Amino acid sequence: DAGVHSKAWYAATCDRKTAEDALYRSNKDGSFLVRKSSGQDSRQPYTLVVFYNRRVYNIPIRFIESTRQYALGREKTGEERFDSVAEIVENHQHTSLVLIDSQNNTKDSTKLKHIVRVS
Repeated sequence: DAGVHSKAWYAATCDRKTAEDALYRSNKDGSFLVRKSSGQDSRQPYTLVVFYNRRVYNIPIRFIESTRQYALGREKTGEERFDSVAEIVENHQHTSLVLIDSQNNTKDSTKLKHIVRVS
């Protein structure tokens, strides 16, 4: 279990557009939620959606079968791995999360500060 089901930041049935709209409405840097990934792939079960600098980032949360752990984004050497999605969120409430804009090739970073609930 990823530890998401009882969490205020988990928007179970929320699709990408609904999540993005909710974050744009919040309009606060560091606003976030976790939703099920659109593809419903077992290797990428969830998506962390973060608002920063008037933009919304959809960051895939990968499930690593071999270690039964979770990691953010594309696989990279020396990446941080966590035992649950809840641990990822708790970690990035205290340490900055790097946001990569692949279109403009820029990097930003923010902490997860404001839980956004999708009504």
